[in-house]
Amino acid sequence: MTRKKIGLALSGGAARSFAHLGVLKVFAEHNIPIDFIAGTSAGSFAGAAFASGLSAEEIIRFGHKIRWLNMAGLSFSPKGLLTNAPMGNFIKQNLPFRKFEDLPIPFAAVACDLETGEEVILRDAGDLVFAIRASCALPGVFVPLEDENSRKLIDGGVVAPVPTRAVKKLGAEIVIAVDVISSGATYWGSPTTLLGVFFQSAMMLLRTAAKHQHYRADIVIIPQIAHLRPDEIGRMDEFIRAGEEAALEKIGEIQKLIFSEENQTANELTGIVR
Repeated sequence: MTRKKIGLALSGGAARSFAHLGVLKVFAEHNIPIDFIAGTSAGSFAGAAFASGLSAEEIIRFGHKIRWLNMAGLSFSPKGLLTNAPMGNFIKQNLPFRKFEDLPIPFAAVACDLETGEEVILRDAGDLVFAIRASCALPGVFVPLEDENSRKLIDGGVVAPVPTRAVKKLGAEIVIAVDVISSGATYWGSPTTLLGVFFQSAMMLLRTAAKHQHYRADIVIIPQIAHLRPDEIGRMDEFIRAGEEAALEKIGEIQKLIFSEENQTANELTGIVR
């Protein structure tokens, strides 16, 4: 009996993406199989780690070492204030693989072509560390990364904050999306400055874009983290707990979907035999 292939789409969200680890932890505890993973921005970091064969607990252990200082450094380029080269060094130190083709689980990292605005799905073969860095290259903050085709790549959240399309392209037949953006934010209040208005408006646009990509998913998990800021790395454990709680709320629905799909496949095979 062959079950349908399950894909996991992990959204971007900076420190909020620690919530993905709580979801992965619950999936492991309930034996939810994952056949494909796609990640955008910080979701690509978590997704690549899981696709490398690391357990959620192992990822959480090295996740506690993440600081802004070991993710970014000053840039001398006019195209960005910072470089995420230190992030690349951190990935090399903590992930067991550096090539897509070596990963136990097929994985895709989503970036954006700065010139054309097109979604760029990095997958199958090549430099995994480069792909994660490109997917995390927040425009205006980090310097874009240039690939072998001379494309300038920036954060995939610009075009695909929730990479449901990318995971379907990998071959997923059932898609579970984890969206750490759409819960919104309760910490803004009413902005009183130009900069405050700009950031709150930008977050609204990002949430809208994220929700527009839910339609490709069979199940969407949205951790309740509206009270936590995307820059609060020090609150990692709170993000993880929120991810666990959100996954547990959906676990029955996920099991039912997988079970019903397996039953349907079994019935179809029985009909063919008859």
